[in-house]
Amino acid sequence: MSIFERYLTLWVILCIAAGVALGHALPGLFSAVAGAEVANVNLPVAVLIWLMIIPMLLKIDFGALGKVTEHARGVGVTLFINWAVKPFSMALLGTFFIAHVFAPFLPGDQIPSYIAGLILLAAAPCTAMVFVWSNLVNGDPNYTLGQVALNDVLMVFLFAPIVGLLLGVASVSVPWATLLLSVALYIIVPVIVAQLWRRSLLASGQGAFDRTMARLQPLSLVALLATLVLLFGFQGEQIIAQPTVIAILAVPILIQVYFNAGLAYVMSRYLGVAWCVAAPAALIGASNFFELAVAAAISLFGLNSGAALATVVGVLVEVPVMLTVVKIVTASKDWYEAGSDRAGNKSAELPR
Repeated sequence: MSIFERYLTLWVILCIAAGVALGHALPGLFSAVAGAEVANVNLPVAVLIWLMIIPMLLKIDFGALGKVTEHARGVGVTLFINWAVKPFSMALLGTFFIAHVFAPFLPGDQIPSYIAGLILLAAAPCTAMVFVWSNLVNGDPNYTLGQVALNDVLMVFLFAPIVGLLLGVASVSVPWATLLLSVALYIIVPVIVAQLWRRSLLASGQGAFDRTMARLQPLSLVALLATLVLLFGFQGEQIIAQPTVIAILAVPILIQVYFNAGLAYVMSRYLGVAWCVAAPAALIGASNFFELAVAAAISLFGLNSGAALATVVGVLVEVPVMLTVVKIVTASKDWYEAGSDRAGNKSAELPR
């Protein structure tokens, strides 16, 4: 992990301060940015989102999909967590904490939007940072690459239906046309562009690919931070008036991360999955594709919406929380392997 990535939370905090300050100092500029829209898509933010997402998608080799069968149980655990547990558990946690427990401390008109942002955050499994987390735990690289490639394919087909379903359950109006446009703009088109670009670069040699990735990675993170400055430029007054909002939104996110990581880890141990697969499985199950969530929230609800703010809180807590998950799974390796070996032996003794 680079120094820039390691201290991403610090940069996010600085962007919050810069965005709030600039929002008060240059309200005309931020109004102009907000008005640059076509079909409910903010053009400056769309460009920044592409600069964030495409370099990350360049890392994905869809040829690795053929390797997922090598770790079928680990892949099954992560798919179950990512698509059958995480979005629904977040909808439940968001509704419980935001609409009930902490509702008296939040602006009532923004509560549905906050819940929507949390759902968007949980409905997109992480793509890029997963490689960092997996590397930190010495995870199996073939499993990680195959799992991420599979999740990217599934996102094309499952993101919109799951988000639409859960927003409807949460009584949030679903702008289907905008949601489908967001999927096209921020998933389908970037995937196609990234894969065509990847093939072109690799055709010129691995060195050309590596040099391009080295140049693009800082650009991707700068685009993320610039987007946050814009978001907090619009959210500044609300944040100053409601300083507890960010802390409240962090509660369901924190619970969701530890719950899903723990569930994936325990399931993997019970099924006898090797630790080098179970560790990244827990991390993939817990982390979120917050760049996509931010983009979708802006498109669906606007730059100054509670949904956009909720997804940004996901960015704020992602790195430090995931680093604690890395430490937990690393420290528990001996415990895991003792139980995993027993589970594997029981499985081998079953009659065939």
